[in-house]
Amino acid sequence: MELAFLSAVEQARLVRSGEITSTELVTHHLERIERLDPVLNAFVTVSADDALAAARAVDATPGEAPFRGVPIGVKDLAATAGIRTTYSSRAFADHVPTFDTAVVRRLRDAGFVIVGKTNTPEFGTVAFTESELNGATRNPWNTELTPGGSSGGAAAALAAGLVPAAHATDGGGSIRIPASCCGLFGLKPSRGRVSSAPFGSLEGLSSAGPLTRTVEDAAHLLDVLAGYETGDPWWAPPPARPFAETFDGSSGRLRVGVSSAPPIDVPVDQECLAALASAADLLAELGHDVRDASPAWHEPDLFHMFIAVWQVGPALHGVDEKLMTPLNRGLAESARASTAIDYGRAVGWLQALARRIVALWDELDVLLTPTLALTPVPIGWQESADGAIEQLLRNTEFTPFTAVANLTGLPAMSVPLHWSDEDIPIGVQAIGPPAGEELLLRLAAQLEAARPWAHRRPPVS
Repeated sequence: MELAFLSAVEQARLVRSGEITSTELVTHHLERIERLDPVLNAFVTVSADDALAAARAVDATPGEAPFRGVPIGVKDLAATAGIRTTYSSRAFADHVPTFDTAVVRRLRDAGFVIVGKTNTPEFGTVAFTESELNGATRNPWNTELTPGGSSGGAAAALAAGLVPAAHATDGGGSIRIPASCCGLFGLKPSRGRVSSAPFGSLEGLSSAGPLTRTVEDAAHLLDVLAGYETGDPWWAPPPARPFAETFDGSSGRLRVGVSSAPPIDVPVDQECLAALASAADLLAELGHDVRDASPAWHEPDLFHMFIAVWQVGPALHGVDEKLMTPLNRGLAESARASTAIDYGRAVGWLQALARRIVALWDELDVLLTPTLALTPVPIGWQESADGAIEQLLRNTEFTPFTAVANLTGLPAMSVPLHWSDEDIPIGVQAIGPPAGEELLLRLAAQLEAARPWAHRRPPVS
């Protein structure tokens, strides 16, 4: 197998054994970025000189870090000391932080070599990786289509073999959406599993998590990212042992509920329904108890209550709003026109709904849904709607299933089990019980063994 498409775990083994140097490995990936990224626009900043210096330091110094010498991309929503971090906003076009977020520190401590920052929509607000500052990222399976978002740059880079693993974040589906669009495995951890330090996290909606080509890589990367940081407002109970040691492809017989009915009334594409049905059949063949489920999540006011909280995010940055995209500017204006009572009412309403939804896991182990309601849409599809709320409704048409896991704090994954007749990947989402990452990883490993996907290559690779 070509070096760039070996798993991150295998690339780390090669460096550790001396079969390849970190300098050679990083150089190989930088050359691929130089050759392929002009087509994809997955990276907004490439730190070639710093990455090569870090790789040479790895080669000169012995160490035991698990991913020692392996290149990685960091999403441009995470502050990186000495590396330009734009949040894809014109307001931060030349911003260079003096510190790392806790997650970036953990990546460096694990031995990863940061080769650059991956593209995202402004402030990660939407499900399409397109911005005024950094332009649109294109899907390596079909460059006319979106790779999803907001971790679209991370997903495009990973799928095309520009990096072997990617840092990503998920506040409403932003790991799972691009995982589905780009044929990757993406896991949103439980609320509090991965710290947002030194920053807060709006009502605990967002979390960093692994975006990988293999389940094994995701488990190892989750071990790197996870853990309490001083002052975290919430945290998940630590696993009894590392996630990388707890999955072996056997998950026992699980109670799997299947639902194709989204929380909000939007149509679901037949291809996405076919992916769900195929995954359900596979789970039944593997011996699981597969049954229809009716989550208590359908509420007419859900979109507006979620937006009452979500719209606050762009307003919190405290920058000249004339430099924001029209969508984020519209959200910030809407947030300022709302009252604290409006916000508090929405939070309480959403928390009550979350309690009703999570009760389903008293009866089930896993809920299976489509990851997306549509196959990957063309670049610019969101912009065809006028106004901030109307454009967010377009996001909901695309991805109505994912935000529930952020609302409830449950772990959820997108698994690449289906490809369309046009060879476009379509993921299936599995939502696990509270603090149930181990269960999801075990199940994912079983699915991966039954229907492998890591060998697939997009045309831009």
